[in-house]
Formats: sequence, C-alpha cells, structure tokens
Amino acid sequence: MKNIVILISGRGSNMEALIAARDAGNLPVNIAAVISNRPDALGLETAAKAGIATHYIDHKAFAGREAFDAALAECIDGFSPDLVVLAGFMRILSEGFVRHYEGRLMNIHPSLLPSFPGLHTHQRALEEGVRIHGCTVHFVTPTLDHGPVIIQAAVPVLDGDSEASLAARILVQEHKIYPQAVRWFAEDKLTLDKGRVRLAAELADGAAFISPVLR
Repeated sequence: MKNIVILISGRGSNMEALIAARDAGNLPVNIAAVISNRPDALGLETAAKAGIATHYIDHKAFAGREAFDAALAECIDGFSPDLVVLAGFMRILSEGFVRHYEGRLMNIHPSLLPSFPGLHTHQRALEEGVRIHGCTVHFVTPTLDHGPVIIQAAVPVLDGDSEASLAARILVQEHKIYPQAVRWFAEDKLTLDKGRVRLAAELADGAAFISPVLR
C-alpha cells in the first residue's frame, strides 16, 4: 500500500474527499500525514479527527520561498511518501521542490487546463463566455498550473450561473476525480511518457474524461 502526504492551506475539502474515499474502501492508500503552511488551517483538525498525523510549517517564519520549501520537503520526506497531493495548498512551489518530487506530486486545478491557469478561474470563464468549464488533476511541473493531465471533468456553464454556483458544481466533480486519480496512481495504472500520462490498457478508452454534459 502506497503512502501519501497531503498538503493544505485551509479547509481542505479535496482532502476530505480523499479521506472519505479511503474510509469507504475505495482508495487503497495510507494517508501518512496532512501538512499545512498555515497553523490555523481548518483541515488540520479534520485530519487529526480522522487519525492522521498533522503538522504545520508557517511560511511566514521563513525569509524566502526556498527556505520554506526546504523545511517543507524535510517534513514530508520524514513520512517516506510515494505521492504528495496538493489539496488547496496556496503556495507557489520552487523549481527545486517540484523537481525533488517529479512524477509523484499531484495537483487539482479548477479549470480545464490549459485554459485559465492561475486564480479566479470561474470568474474568468464567465467573463469569456465559455460554454464548458471544469477541473483537472495533473502532475506538477515548475510551470504554474501546468503538467501532464491525468483526468478532467467538464460541466456546462449555464446562462444564469454566478461565480459561486459554477464553483459549487465544479467542486462536486473535483471530489470525484481527485480520489480516482490517486487510486490509479496507487494501483500503478499511470505511466509518464514524454510528458504525457498514459493509462493502463483497461482504462485507456475515455476513462480520463468525465462529462456530466454528455452522461
């Protein structure tokens, strides 16, 4: 069984989805630790109640990004993780940190990458008038919100949508596809090949795209 470490900055709703999937027997991993860069992150209490080791490393206590990332990596490596999962971890990570975990650092982003990297994705989608929006799980590279795509989910953008209503529908999909992506990793069904994710043969036919628009 693979070890994972989850990084959060706040409530960690995607962390909650991963814990729920584990508890339901749908995610064959050991969640070794949950680590936050904020001592007041609500998700730390949730993780502790679930019996998971928790730590915080306050980024404000460090002079720069590299110093913080070095301390964070030292803490993470103490749990010997096979995979590090970013679940609302609101820090831009240094290239050295990302390279250290290359191929085993996963993130979820609230857009259909490569569209709308960065912040305020739902607002920007509404302003652009797109008809389809969604979320993406990907392996992390040094380029912000970029990297080999593992799985995506799409939702329709409705005429009456607000930023909040669109975000809420997409969050439902996030909570489905993140546990799925981590499960595939845990079951050795993901392969990185020349910057692209290849799925195991039994998953290759459309499994990496979920569309409530079509289904």
